[in-house]
Amino acid sequence: MGSARLDTPRSGLPVSLVDVAEHRLRDAILRGALQPGDKIVEEQLCADLGISRAPLREALRLLAQQGLVEHLPRRGSRVTEWSTSDILQLFALRHVLERHAIESALPLPEPVTALAPVRDALERMRRAPDDLERDDAHRAFHAEVVGLADNRQLDIALAPILVKLQLPMAMNLREEARHHRADDGITRHEAILCALETNVAATVITALEDHGHLHYLGLEDDTRRDR
Repeated sequence: MGSARLDTPRSGLPVSLVDVAEHRLRDAILRGALQPGDKIVEEQLCADLGISRAPLREALRLLAQQGLVEHLPRRGSRVTEWSTSDILQLFALRHVLERHAIESALPLPEPVTALAPVRDALERMRRAPDDLERDDAHRAFHAEVVGLADNRQLDIALAPILVKLQLPMAMNLREEARHHRADDGITRHEAILCALETNVAATVITALEDHGHLHYLGLEDDTRRDR
């Protein structure tokens, strides 16, 4: 059964049972149906998804690589749980890397061309048909901002931070949409793009500091203390 394939209704493209399980579990985690710390009950998930344990366990392995699931010795798997301190530290690290990237990259010699990947990620956020694709585009936006520095080691350093932050980043976008307009998250990222288009590093750093990425998580943004 693990090698069977079926069609996804959205695209019509063939996907594996692992893909289906990974997509549905990731969606459940990022939208809060599975909460941080919740135990993954394999028997129930196999029944709910109509699959065997082999594709489910491979999906869990992929989700563990993404930082959404953690395996506990002799206790199975659970949704990864980050402490408030963990989240603050991860966002602070992202901010440090973004600031270093901007200070290294700007002024850009050809800003229109260089900013194309950032614009593309923002457009993907605008046009995303569902929360999962918007989450992916959101992470890509921040990766492309750092990518402006054309520094491979900087990109490598950022990647695991964005993986670990995908749950709090997704939670923040959803809480923002629930409390205000659904497109407020887009507006905040448009402000960063507008700052980038000025080609002035100080303007971009201010926009990143005003990003408000922790506001709807109810956390104090410690990255603002050194403004």
